[in-house]
This record gives sequence, structure tokens and C-alpha cells, in this order.
Amino acid sequence: MKIMFSAGEASGDMHAAAVAAEIRRLRPEAELFGMGGSGMARAGVRIIYDIQNLGIIGVVEVIKHLPLFFRLRDLLRDAMIREKPDVLVCVDYPGFNMKIAHMAKEMGIPVVYYIAPTIWAWNKGRAKPIARDVAQVASIFPFEAEAYRKAGARVTFVGHPLADVVKPSMTKDEAMAYFHADPAAKRVLLMPGSRKNEVAGLLPVMLDAARQLHAEMPCQFFLPRAETIPQEMLDSYLDAAPELIVEVTEGNQYDLMQICHACVASSGTATLETALMELPTVLVYRLAAFTWFLAKRLVHVKYAGLPNLLLDREVTPELLQEEVRGDRISGLLRAWLTDEAERQKTIEELKEVRSALGSGGAVRRTAELVLRTAEGLNEH
Repeated sequence: MKIMFSAGEASGDMHAAAVAAEIRRLRPEAELFGMGGSGMARAGVRIIYDIQNLGIIGVVEVIKHLPLFFRLRDLLRDAMIREKPDVLVCVDYPGFNMKIAHMAKEMGIPVVYYIAPTIWAWNKGRAKPIARDVAQVASIFPFEAEAYRKAGARVTFVGHPLADVVKPSMTKDEAMAYFHADPAAKRVLLMPGSRKNEVAGLLPVMLDAARQLHAEMPCQFFLPRAETIPQEMLDSYLDAAPELIVEVTEGNQYDLMQICHACVASSGTATLETALMELPTVLVYRLAAFTWFLAKRLVHVKYAGLPNLLLDREVTPELLQEEVRGDRISGLLRAWLTDEAERQKTIEELKEVRSALGSGGAVRRTAELVLRTAEGLNEH
């Protein structure tokens, strides 16, 4: 059995690697190859194109890199002709992977799409080619699965891979000691994002909120540093708030989440992680004015936060654009820090997020779906 993968960026490589490793466990004799990175290589995938250079290509640069993408498309097409895989697994990277999926369909190679295009949020026009070209969509969200079913695609809800990995590795006592946490303080997590422009736009406002809370009660603040954010950048903001105790941390993020009372986080995967860790969180996000103007017209969802989209109600309060102010953030956090009953009420609601994502096992279910598709057992 031959299984081909196509992943075009670091996150796709990570998700594809997990599925490849599970396939290797279930079917050791399977031959795995394709486009990917170091994670997939470690999982036993024979890499025919290393994606390390693709991650640096931004939207603005795509046009001048079109010759590269054409060569890459031809390389993968030739590989499919030569290797004759039993299935192609496309992981995220929709602008490119949708074209590869169409080529595979024309060659009679069934396609499984994992981390599929977000037709539920925007660009619903992508649903039609996905339904036409893809044998199975391995859907990570229940509302996504429903959107693809309505579009006529063959879809299996596998659950979200984060449901498998978001859990602490330490006891609470061990985590308290590890992070030098103050038992007498209210512990608040600050997560301004992993992009420099996010940190520049959000961290000063988060620190303003922190000052207001610090003036009212003993507080200890924690700030996990993303690998993409230089320490010097964080220091430049923290030096301007010497009255605050802000511990910059690296690693063991889920252990840190379990000892905090509340969090303020940039919109994105972080809010899904805090929800899975049952940590009450305020979601904040700012876009450039023109980008916000476009987003309001192109994005067709009620909420910005994944926990809220999953439950179809606001369990994670959202502050967007001009609402992102220190007093608004501190007001929402204060309710959880001063009223334990209110905090527990939010925690009970957040417990529903894990149920909505599935009970774990997303990677295993995806691997099994790929194997069934390769064996022609998903024709319906």
C-alpha cells in the first residue's frame, strides 16, 4: 500500500506527521511519501519535496513565486504518475492542495482532505470543487462537517487533534512550584499572540488591564513567549510596567493554564486551548481598519472565537477592534477573580467544548479513514 501526503507549512507538517505515525503503527508495511517537513520525515514519510522554504512566502509574495508553485505542482503530478499511490492525503494549505486534489481525482487516485478549507467561515465557493474532487473530508469541527455535507461532500467528523494533546503533564502542586506561583495571588495568563504585530497591538492594552487589577488585589501575571517573539520585544513593554509582576515563561503551557484563575488571549487556537483546559478567557483581537472592513464583508460567522462557534453561544467573551481597552478587559477578568461562583459557572460551560470536539482519538480516526479509503472501503 502506498500513501502520498501533501502538506505545505509547519502546522500541516505537524498534523500530517501525527497521522503518518499512526498509520505506521496500524500498518507498518505501508509506504508513505510526499511533500512535507521534518516532522513527517521523523514519522517515516519519504520526503520528495522539503517545505522549509514555503513557510516564508506570504500572500503578497505569492505572485512572484508562481513559477515555484507551478514546478511544485508538476513535481507532485509526476510523483503520482510514477508512484501510483492508493490514496492522497491533503493537509491544510488549500490554495495549493485543492489543485493537487483535482489532479489526483483525474488520475483516479482517491483523496482524503484533513484540516480542510474553512468554507464555514468564508470562501464558500471552495465547497463545490472539494465535493467534486475529494473522496473523504476528515472534518475537525462538527459545524464544519455539517457545512461540507450540505455542499454534497463525503465527510467524516474525526474530532480535533487538540483534544488529544491539550492536557497537563504535572499535578497542580508541581506546576505551582515549577512556575514559582504565589498561592495568595490571583494568577492571570496574558497571551498576546505569536505574531509581532499582534503583540505590538495587544500586549500594551493587556498590561493596562493588569495595572488596574494589580491596584485592586494581589495579582501575579504570566506571559508565555512564543518562539516567534524575541525576548527583547517583550522586555520593551514589560520595562514600561515595573509595578507589575509578570513572569515570562517558555514551555509547559498547559501546566501553566491549570494553575491560573483567568486569561486574556488573542483570537486563535489559544482560546480553544484555554477552553479545553477549562480556563475562563477573554478573547481580544484587532485588525487594521481596511482588513476589518473586508473581514466584515467576507467572513460569515457569528463569533470570532472557536469555543463560541462550537457551542453557538458566547462562553468566551469577545472584545474586537475599538472594544479592546484596558478597562473592558479588566472588567471581564474582575468578575472571575472576585466571584468564584461566577468563575465556576464559566468553567462548567467550558467543559462542553471538549465534548463538542469529540472524545479524543482524532488522529487515530483520521489514520483509519485514510487506510479505509486506500482500500476502497469508503465508496458510498
